[in-house]
Amino acid sequence: MKKLILLLLFIPVLSFGQDQTYFDGPYIFIEKNILIEKKIINGKVFSKILRTSSYDTTYSPEKSTFNNIRKIAALSDIHGQYDLVIELFKNNKIIDENLNWRFGKGHLVITGDIFDRGDKVNEVLWFIYKLEAQAKNKGGRVHYLLGNHEYMILYNDLRYLHEKYKTSSTLLNLEYDELYSEKTIIGRWLRSKSTIVKINNNIFTHGGISEDFISYGDFNLEKINDTMRKSIPQLKKLRKSRNEVKSDSIFYNVYYGNKSLIWYRGYFKNNLTDTDISKILKLVDSDHIVVGHTSNEEVVQLYNNKIFGVDSSIKKGKYGEVLIIKNKRFFRGTLNGKSIELVSK
Repeated sequence: MKKLILLLLFIPVLSFGQDQTYFDGPYIFIEKNILIEKKIINGKVFSKILRTSSYDTTYSPEKSTFNNIRKIAALSDIHGQYDLVIELFKNNKIIDENLNWRFGKGHLVITGDIFDRGDKVNEVLWFIYKLEAQAKNKGGRVHYLLGNHEYMILYNDLRYLHEKYKTSSTLLNLEYDELYSEKTIIGRWLRSKSTIVKINNNIFTHGGISEDFISYGDFNLEKINDTMRKSIPQLKKLRKSRNEVKSDSIFYNVYYGNKSLIWYRGYFKNNLTDTDISKILKLVDSDHIVVGHTSNEEVVQLYNNKIFGVDSSIKKGKYGEVLIIKNKRFFRGTLNGKSIELVSK
């Protein structure tokens, strides 16, 4: 029986459909002196004890500013579309055929929203977790920034959760946000992540930077990221609901409102002028801002290459692109790997 269980733990990923046949996991829980790995196969939970040395259990935040980076790739809003992202990364030479880092000393930025909608969220998370370590070993970096859907999940706001994960939560006898609490490997890893970074003269964040957000106080990336990390709920007994966060109206409006870094859509919706954008860029000491959150059919540039939108509707599971920045030039990396320069209009 033990051999059978061990064999089952390594069965390849199965599809999730109406027959409720699926694979999910691993979810790795941190206990006092051990790690407990849990996987779900065909409606049954399989557990395995791991040594604490199997994974890091402490994750320190990285700095928020990086300079002299020769190449950058950016995309957003993956929403559990694992297979599509693998294809996109392979064809744009970010990973090799064995799914290993191929981007050298380059930086890959995911501007939020791996969670929700799709049915391979956990696969994407573990893939990025692995890729992050590989990139660092090669002198590169992976920056996984938290978007509105990450914060929604961490506050147990499950409006866009795929049915598969509701089933997983029930089978594991835990609320869904507890699968990503500080008592899990991925949960601790998530809590180390930034919401905004600056690479060379480019700022990356999920929704965008509004003039209102800047006006609330000192625009300091380290301070902003620290504030956002501290806002993430910790132990369940101390967890604040979204309504409790909203009760602190000033904090909520600044960091979680519709003009916050994770929810703002003004570049696409507010008919801003080139002068408006130039003012924002001057205030944040940057030449370009790269954002996700607002869906387009491809990577787009706005305001004469000052703003780039990298939510290319990957969430639909049919197509996606990546923004490539090399030598101060900007390119759309298409799904088939074609490189198309983005030129100011």
